[in-house]
Amino acid sequence: MPQDRLIALYAYEGCQILDVVGPAEVFAQANRFMAEAGRGKELRYRPEVLSLTGGPVRGSGGLSVLSDARIDERDGGIDTLLLVGGAGVHEAAKEPALLEWLRRQSPLVRRLGGVCTGSFILGAAGLLEGRKVTTHWRSSERLAETYATARVEADAIWIKDGSLYSSAGVTAGIDLALAMVEEDCGSAITLEIARNLVLYLRRSGGQSQYSAHLLGQSAKTPALKAVQGWIMDNLDKPLAVPDLAERAAMSPRNFARVFAAEIGLPPGRFIERARVDAARQALAEGLAMGQVAGLTGFSSPDALRRAFVRQLGVTPGDYRDRFAAE
Repeated sequence: MPQDRLIALYAYEGCQILDVVGPAEVFAQANRFMAEAGRGKELRYRPEVLSLTGGPVRGSGGLSVLSDARIDERDGGIDTLLLVGGAGVHEAAKEPALLEWLRRQSPLVRRLGGVCTGSFILGAAGLLEGRKVTTHWRSSERLAETYATARVEADAIWIKDGSLYSSAGVTAGIDLALAMVEEDCGSAITLEIARNLVLYLRRSGGQSQYSAHLLGQSAKTPALKAVQGWIMDNLDKPLAVPDLAERAAMSPRNFARVFAAEIGLPPGRFIERARVDAARQALAEGLAMGQVAGLTGFSSPDALRRAFVRQLGVTPGDYRDRFAAE
């Protein structure tokens, strides 16, 4: 008989349905391809949807999923437990019965994970202290502020920290499930699943390439705020720190210190990020690489490429292929 592995996905009112069915389908596909490869006796995944009260659970998009059991009916015996994200996650994270159940299950399961904003439920249960974790890019700052002892990595598609797993937003839960299947079944099976579901086996770059990455930090000091605006309006010009300091009527050393304190980045890194953001917009509009480099202040297409890879983990060409309008 194959080793039966229960994959439990916790759903709640207002959850993101794709966070539930995406990973569940990956595990179901693994059963199919393991059987086709003559390895069906090694293991068999059994995906189940759990909820607090059982029965149907309405997701944030209006669709409902029928849960297989209440959480109090699954006290032990779970191989992999995933908490999904969604608009209702912060209400779900206030449920004492869920949090107590999670604390009991945590040392019993082989893998515990948060899909998208599901990491907030793990945090509410006290399971993120000192652990590396990620979440949807829109929520990473809130996660770091709410659970200050967690080590939030905002750009990761998915993270493994011992037996604790977490993924970025929505479809990244599928990436996480693929990684789990690869751990159990190997890369050949996982590649078959990815091909069948028309997915990347491993996505290049981090989730910052998908985020609204335009810098939101704003200086408080009026002189620095004016310089910050001037930088954004003049990215194609040389932007040397001594010249910027002169505009702010500061010494270069004091300017660099105050800028980093108020913006959160040294001037040079802020300028590079601003240029990369502007280049992203230009690439999405279909402009040629040399033209993009010139418009955004990079000395050459190669300099643009190096900055892009450094900031986003993908090349400008790959970014344009993914996001440029037809």
